[in-house]
Amino acid sequence: MSILGTRVERREDPRLLTVGGTYVDDLREPALHGALHVTYVRSPMAHARITEIDADEARALDGVVAVFTGSDVDLPPLPPDGGLSGPPPDAMSRPHLARDVVRYVGEPVAVVLTETRAAGEDAAELVSVDYDPLDAVVDVDDALRDEVLLFPEVGTNLTGSAGTVDETLFDDCEVVVTRRVENQRLAPAPLEVRSAACAWDGDKVTVWLSNQNAQSCRDALMADLGLPAEQVRVITPDVGGGFGAKIGIDQEAALLAWLSRRVGRPVRWVESRGENLVAMTHGRAQRQRVTIGGDRDGRIRAYRLELVQDVGAYPRMGAFLPVFTRLMVSGVYDIPRVESTAQCVVTNTTPVAAYRGAGRPEATAAIERAVDLFAAEIGADPAEVRRRNLIRPEQFPYTTPGGAVYDTGEYVRALDAVLEAADYRGLRAEQARRRAAGSPLQLGIGVASYVEITAPNNAEGETGHVEVRPDGSVLVLTGSSPHGQGHWTSYAMLVSDQLGIDLDRIEVVHGDTDRIPEGVGTMGSRSLQLGGSAVHRATVDVLEKGRRLAAETIEIDESDLEIVDGRWRVRGTPNVGVTWAELAQRAEGGLAADVHFTEDRPTFPFGTHLAVVEVDTETGAVRHLRHVTVDDAGRIVNPVLTEGQRHGGIAQGAAQALLEVMSYDADGNPQNASLADYSFITAAELPRFELLTMETATTLNPLGVKGIGEAGTIGATPAVHNAVIDALSHLGVRHIDMPTTPERVWSAIDQA
Repeated sequence: MSILGTRVERREDPRLLTVGGTYVDDLREPALHGALHVTYVRSPMAHARITEIDADEARALDGVVAVFTGSDVDLPPLPPDGGLSGPPPDAMSRPHLARDVVRYVGEPVAVVLTETRAAGEDAAELVSVDYDPLDAVVDVDDALRDEVLLFPEVGTNLTGSAGTVDETLFDDCEVVVTRRVENQRLAPAPLEVRSAACAWDGDKVTVWLSNQNAQSCRDALMADLGLPAEQVRVITPDVGGGFGAKIGIDQEAALLAWLSRRVGRPVRWVESRGENLVAMTHGRAQRQRVTIGGDRDGRIRAYRLELVQDVGAYPRMGAFLPVFTRLMVSGVYDIPRVESTAQCVVTNTTPVAAYRGAGRPEATAAIERAVDLFAAEIGADPAEVRRRNLIRPEQFPYTTPGGAVYDTGEYVRALDAVLEAADYRGLRAEQARRRAAGSPLQLGIGVASYVEITAPNNAEGETGHVEVRPDGSVLVLTGSSPHGQGHWTSYAMLVSDQLGIDLDRIEVVHGDTDRIPEGVGTMGSRSLQLGGSAVHRATVDVLEKGRRLAAETIEIDESDLEIVDGRWRVRGTPNVGVTWAELAQRAEGGLAADVHFTEDRPTFPFGTHLAVVEVDTETGAVRHLRHVTVDDAGRIVNPVLTEGQRHGGIAQGAAQALLEVMSYDADGNPQNASLADYSFITAAELPRFELLTMETATTLNPLGVKGIGEAGTIGATPAVHNAVIDALSHLGVRHIDMPTTPERVWSAIDQA
C-alpha cells in the first residue's frame, strides 16, 4: 500500500514542540562570536527632506561601535521591481539608507552598531535627524493627480499601466451594476519578524537570513556587493512564517554584509514588532471598480475590472501584482466579454509586495463581490447565479479572456458539494425566519467560488537531489524553502513511497546555497508540484539505478526483483536479497540523482467557500458561525499538511474580511503600528472549519498535484465578506468595504 494520501504526522513537529526551532535570533554559530547588534534609525515622517543628521551623541554612548548614514554607504541603490508596462524608472530605486528625502514612516535613515541590543535601542534615540516636511500623498486617487510627487525628477507617481476600456462592452446587457470596492492594505505580520546575521571569512561572506528563497537572496547580494557566487553564501535556518513578505532580501538585511566588512566584525539584526508592522512590506492595497452586466435570467455577459494598485513609496513586487489580478480577472466563470485595466502609483506609505495569494485574492474578491451585486440586482439566489455561469468540465483545458489556460476543474461539483454539506436550503429558511421575526441577530450566508494560479513561475522549475548513503539512509536536497509548510514530511513521503525506506531515515535539507547552489524557493504555492516533482523524479532515477545494481549483485533479471521493507529481494525467494546500504557501498560514484523539474504550464486549483455569520443589527458586531469549503488542489499527498494549509489560509482570509487593515492618516502616519492596534485574528473569533475533500488531478506533473498554500486565503475573504452584507441586504445594505468592523456595519445599517 502506498504511503501517499495517508495521514502522516509532521516529522518537523517533535523538535519544534520540545527543544524548539533554531531561528536567526537563536544562532550561536562560531562565526558569529562577538557579533555586533544592528539597530536602524527610522523616519517618523512620511515625506520630508533630510537637512541634517547629528550622530555625535550616539557615537559617544558606551557600547556604540559605529554609526552610519546614507552618505557613508557606497552601495548602489536597490533597483525597482518590474511593473505593468516595463520596469519603473531607475529614479524610483530604494537607497539602503535614505540620503536626501524620506518617503514613508519607517524608512531607515541611519544605522547603529553596538555591543548589546539594549545599547542599540538607546543609541538610536540619540541620533538627531532634522527634517524639512513635504506634503504627503496617501490616497491612490490623489496620487494619480500628480499634485504631490514622490519623485519629482520622474514627473509622475504612475509606475505603470495596462489595459483599455471598450465603451460598448455592456451594450447588450439587460442589467448593469457598478461598484467601487476597496481591497484594503494588510500587514503580513509573521510570528518571526525579519532577522539576519552576517560574517566574513576572508573574501567570502555568509548571511543567515529568515527568507523564502535563499538562492535568489544570494543572487541579490552578489549584485549588491559586486561579488561572484562562490564568495556569497546564504543559509536559511528555521523560518517563523513568511506569507510572501520574505521573498528576496530587504534593504536592511542586504546592508549587513557592507556593515560587517566595514567594521571587521560579524553583525546581527532582529527588528522589533513595531518596526515589522511599518517597515516590512505590506500586501493587497488595491482600489477596484467592478462593472458586471447580463440578462435578468442570471446569465452574465460582460465584466470589467478597473484597478489602481498602491505600490507604496518604492515600486517593489506591488508594481507587478496587478499582472496576476488581470490574469485571473474572470475567475471560475464563462463570461463572453471581459476586460480589465490597471494603474500602479507610488504613495507615502510602506512599500507593497506579495502577501499570501499575491494578486489572485484581489481578483477573486472583485469578481465574487460583483456576482453577488448582480444577483441582488436581478433578485436571484447568488448560488444559482454562480451555477449558471460556471465553466463546465468538458470545457477544459479552458483559455480565459485574461490569457490563462486552466488545466482541470470541477467547479459545479465543488459548489454543489459545499451547498449540500452546509444545508444551504435550511440556512436560507432560518434566515427568512429571523427576518420575519425582526430578530436583532440576523443571519448572513456568503458563497464564493474561486480558481487560482499556482507555480506561476513554472518555467523556472525547481531542483531536487536524492542520495542513498552508505548506511542506508537518504539525503534529500531541495531548492524549495519551507517556512511552516512541512516539506520534510511530504518530501520524505515521496522518497519512502518509491524506495521503501523508513521516513525517519530520510533527511531533507534546504536553504544553504553552498550545498544547494541552484533553486527557486517557496512562493506561489509551487513547492510540491515543482519541488516535490523534482524529488519524485530524482527518487525514481535512484530506484532504477538501484534496481540495475541489485540485479547485477544478485545475478538475476531486473524484472524478478521487488522491494519489501526497504530491501531488494527476489520474488518468491525472500531470503535472497540485498539492502540499500549494501548497494550504496557498491555503487561506483554513489547512488544518487539530480533533477531540475519544470512544468509546461502553471496549475489552477479551485474550490468553493460558504461562510455563515451572525450580525447584531443593534451594535454592528459580527460572529463567524460556520465555514464550509472545498479546496481542490489535485492529488493529496498528506491530508494533515493539506488541512493545515487550508486552516491557516481560511483564518487569514476571514481576518481580512472582518478585522484587518493597515491604515494611515492624511499625513502618512500609521494608525496601528502595534499589535495592540492592528486587529490580528485569533482562534476565539473563528469557527471550526468544515473541510470537504475533492481531488481533481492535473496532468502537468507526475504527482498530479496543485498548490494548496494560498487557496484558503483566496476563497475565504469574499465568502465572509458576502455573508456580512447578505445578513443586512433586506435592510437595503448593498455593500460595505472591508474590513467589516462593527463601526462600519453599524454605519451601513444606519445609512440604509
